[in-house]
Amino acid sequence: MIEKKGEKMELSKILVEERRKKGETQQKVADELYISRQSLSNWENGKNFPDIPMLVDLSNYYNFS
Repeated sequence: MIEKKGEKMELSKILVEERRKKGETQQKVADELYISRQSLSNWENGKNFPDIPMLVDLSNYYNFS
């Protein structure tokens, strides 16, 4: 769980929300981060989680901590 604006949110929900805020497709984000679209989809659906270096890349990409 991640704290966001005083509430706890799951990483998967945050990833979906932030991507939609930017108005980008999973494929566009995957291409920008040099990962597969399937990996991003799995993270957004909570099937598995990114490793720590990728979490840093995601937070930089979406501009959140």
